[in-house]
Amino acid sequence: MRRRTVRIVGLSLLCAAVIVGCGEKQKDAKDTVKIEAAKEETKKREPDVDLTQLSATMIYSEVYNMMTTPEEYIGKKVRMEGLFGYAYDESKDKYFFACVIQDATACCAQGIEFELQGDYTYPEDYPKEGETICVEGIFDTYEDGGNTYCTLRRAEFVQEE
Repeated sequence: MRRRTVRIVGLSLLCAAVIVGCGEKQKDAKDTVKIEAAKEETKKREPDVDLTQLSATMIYSEVYNMMTTPEEYIGKKVRMEGLFGYAYDESKDKYFFACVIQDATACCAQGIEFELQGDYTYPEDYPKEGETICVEGIFDTYEDGGNTYCTLRRAEFVQEE
C-alpha cells in the first residue's frame, strides 16, 4: 500500500507541477539560479550509500541487497569502487557501462550499471576495461524486455578521498 501511496502522491505532484507550469512562457532567471544551486548541492551531498567505506564482504552483501530490493535504494546517492566493464548491445546500438565488484575471494562478481552525466564518448572518455574506478550517482531502476535493471543515473567518476 505504501508504494501505491508514494506513486499516487508523486503523480499528483507531477500533475500539479505540469498544470502550474503550463501558463509560463519562460523561466524566471531566479528559478534557473535556484535549479542550478540545487544541482550543485546534490553534487556536494555526501553519498547515502558509500560502498568505498565497507569491507569486501559487506560491499558484496550491500550490492546483493541493492539487486534484490532495489526499491529501498531508489533516489539514494551511491558511491562505489570496482572494475570498469562494458557491454555493447547491437540490436539497440548502445553501450552499457558498469562498475563491477568482486566478493572477498574474487570468485563472484556483481556489477551496477551507470550512465555518466554529461556528453561522453566511448572509448575516448572512459577508462580501459578492467581498470579500477570510483563512480557516484543516483540509484534508479528501469524495465527492458520484461526485466528490471539497476543503474546509477547522473553518474560521474570521482577521486576517492
